[in-house]
Amino acid sequence: MLGRAVNRDEAIARLTERRTPWDMIVIGGGATGLGIALDAATRGYDTLLLERDDFAQATSSRSTKLLHGGVRYLRQGNLKLVMGALRERTRVLANAPHLSSEQPFIIPTYKRGESLYYGFGLGVYERLAGRASLGRSQRLSAAETRRELPTLRAEHLRGGVLYHDGQFDDARLAVCLAASAWDHGATLINYCQVTGLLRAGGPGTPVSGVMARDRETGAEHEIPARVVVNATGVFCDSIRRMADPGAAAWVAPSQGAHIVLDRRFLPGRNALMVPKTDDGRVLFIIPWQERLLVGTTDVPVEDAAAEPRAQPAEIDFLLEHAGRYLQDAPRREDVLSVFAGLRPLVRAGSGRSTSALARDHLLREESGLVSITGGKWTTYREMAEQATDVAARVAQLPGRPCCTANLALHGAMADSELPPLRAYGSDAGAVQALAQARAEWGAPLHPRLPYIGAEVEWAARHDMARSVQDVLARRTRALLLDARASIEAAPTVAALLAGALGRDVAWQTHEVAAYTEFALGYLTPEAVAADGQQAPEART
Repeated sequence: MLGRAVNRDEAIARLTERRTPWDMIVIGGGATGLGIALDAATRGYDTLLLERDDFAQATSSRSTKLLHGGVRYLRQGNLKLVMGALRERTRVLANAPHLSSEQPFIIPTYKRGESLYYGFGLGVYERLAGRASLGRSQRLSAAETRRELPTLRAEHLRGGVLYHDGQFDDARLAVCLAASAWDHGATLINYCQVTGLLRAGGPGTPVSGVMARDRETGAEHEIPARVVVNATGVFCDSIRRMADPGAAAWVAPSQGAHIVLDRRFLPGRNALMVPKTDDGRVLFIIPWQERLLVGTTDVPVEDAAAEPRAQPAEIDFLLEHAGRYLQDAPRREDVLSVFAGLRPLVRAGSGRSTSALARDHLLREESGLVSITGGKWTTYREMAEQATDVAARVAQLPGRPCCTANLALHGAMADSELPPLRAYGSDAGAVQALAQARAEWGAPLHPRLPYIGAEVEWAARHDMARSVQDVLARRTRALLLDARASIEAAPTVAALLAGALGRDVAWQTHEVAAYTEFALGYLTPEAVAADGQQAPEART
């Protein structure tokens, strides 16, 4: 069913016209915050979500695009985490089939006994999934492994183990959650920054709302609420310290980098899993949207940067490990895009290693502020359910059960008749109708990108896109598929977006320059130098 367009002007009007406190204000428009907004709205609570930047602009658009229980957590003995994630994996696949799918993986084995070892572990993984299993794991001979992974290095190959997990489009799922929450009555505003917390009874009394600034107009708002939920991920501690400046840190940020390659390096449907890298991590080489995604690294960082950049050592690490398994070892000049994200890992002791920290989440109420951090995309819905339960108790809202476990998300459909527009699900026909309305809407944005002008128009009209970056990085995935092509497409996108939003030529010029500077950080330094441009300063 085609829902109402997610419209920022309407959202601002709802905010300014409201004269009573909101039942719940959610700070943060990533996976967890959007999940909470949807959960709360479907329970009938008046819900407002505020996001400082764009929806899923930080961690939630920079994942490895996997829906999984976490095979490596079996080694840590964290069966509860694995079983919960496997259960939630099935729910995402069922509730958003237009944005998720089953993905086969193969672990190649090179030593005696490895096939038995990994086969046993993946057998346990499969049994823990129970009815949620996506398919039986199986041991493969060396010949079968080479057939399934034709570009795999064959030296000393003994065999492999095949298993099944899930895959999705993280940023598009975030946009889908925003639309779903809007469909159920939630109000969501991007580019609206929380600058402080309200306390109706003065210092020391419980949090009773927020102060926020509209980053587009500069307008300031004091917004009362019965409860405030802090779902800001790696930035969780900064919001907590608005309530208590001395609050101890919860988050140990960890940076994960990925590189994107052409599919020629690993054609076919199967993904390759490297079970143990030099630093003891799992590494994936995954087919995704007609590209290959290679990741991820795990580097502890001191501070949570708004725009983390992959470090040269991380790029080298990924290329080196990919080269150990692929016949044609990728080089820096083969990298189409490189991106980094920060994981909000919950602190555990004083050790510097973050790879050993599990992706459990932490949920607590402090002085009326409900904060949740940690976790991962696969378990976003369960985290949202728990946070909404706690927030409703804090606010003394009417007790109502969660109804998102089997809730079809906006646009959900098993198969689209328009495969290139599958991400839009049941809205695909409306996007195609736009494409036929004007020549520029039916034209490709760039020869190397699978997107058309109608998707820019749709992003502005229906998905609250406000900038060229919103369109190329998150409403489409152009930035990740080919960063250089996305830069070349920026002027076209700016012109289309200006028409949809009523912006002038000066705005277009500024947007193209801002996007170009931003997107250069997704190219390797060598690629930037080859273009004769200066790379942005690397940040962690």
